[in-house]
Amino acid sequence: MKIALVHDYLTQRGGAERVFELLSKRYPEADIFTSLYDQQKSIDFGERIVNTTFLQKIPGAAKYFRLMAPLYFPAFRTLNLQHYDLIISSSTSFAKSVRKKPQARHICFCHNVTRFLWDTETYLREYGDYRYFAPLIEKVFQMMRNVDLKYSQEPDLYIANSSVVGHRIRKIYGKQAIVINYPIDTKNFVFSDTKDEYYLASARMISYKRLDIIVEAFNWLGWHLLISGEGPELERLKSKALGNIQFLGHVSDGQRKDLFSRAKSIIVAALEDYGLVPVEANASGTPVIAYGAGGVLDTQIPGKTGVLFKRQTPDSLQTALLEARGISWNYENIRNHAVNNFSEQAFFSKVEQILVQVSGVHHTFI
Repeated sequence: MKIALVHDYLTQRGGAERVFELLSKRYPEADIFTSLYDQQKSIDFGERIVNTTFLQKIPGAAKYFRLMAPLYFPAFRTLNLQHYDLIISSSTSFAKSVRKKPQARHICFCHNVTRFLWDTETYLREYGDYRYFAPLIEKVFQMMRNVDLKYSQEPDLYIANSSVVGHRIRKIYGKQAIVINYPIDTKNFVFSDTKDEYYLASARMISYKRLDIIVEAFNWLGWHLLISGEGPELERLKSKALGNIQFLGHVSDGQRKDLFSRAKSIIVAALEDYGLVPVEANASGTPVIAYGAGGVLDTQIPGKTGVLFKRQTPDSLQTALLEARGISWNYENIRNHAVNNFSEQAFFSKVEQILVQVSGVHHTFI
């Protein structure tokens, strides 16, 4: 049986790309397809061939991949996957639109519905310069929504990463979705029951991550905060931060692993569709302080693995931080929670059952 793995674009390294990397490692015999590939900024597949679309030939396309939005659906429709029996797509937007032969099966690991089309206001807020072109963009997006709805019917089965995303798939696309919380590679995180006197936020510096809330809360508290990550919000956040807040920029995987294991808590202020950072923190034995909506409701146990705050405000976060200070955390139990529920083994054992039911594929898991 021939298997194709398809991802929207491989031009950055975020949660969706980490999941796709796990899929590619689990299926080393599968062929890999994407629209654009930047090996320096995304996954390194070694000697494996990464098949791309005509967008790869456009100068600067990988760097300015968001500007290519109207071209992705046509690009994916040109991919020839007629020789594949099973297509596994990893998508927040476009990869679900690939063609398949009639008897093939297409399973879509959906990280979200196409967010910039169905949550346009938030999307434009993140990329401030785009708001000046909002009337034109809205006309283009409206046409693209119709196309998105059409191609959303292509997959035979959706697997959603959280209950929130599963609800959106049913509501917007009218398709049923099985919820399987996505895994982390627990081997990439080290346990420590010794915590240093710093808190950590690790995120791309874009507006919906709400790092501004975190900065304001820690300005008031005066506690030591480290922030890792890069993005368009960096300079604005730096201008607001006091001396107790340190910006680390991009950190290596090794540095990130060490930071996660020794942090007093990991802070997440965004409304995440799923969010791997809280699970990664738990895998390091570190509690999470997070905005209590979205994916964390699937992954966190209040008072046991973290503290959830009710509103995206500095005051609400401060209350949660003070509450967390009064909890005697069992760091080993926090680690066990992540390993037992969100490891690769736990994830792929569920996926295996679905593959057998839908396509007859059986894979031996290690």
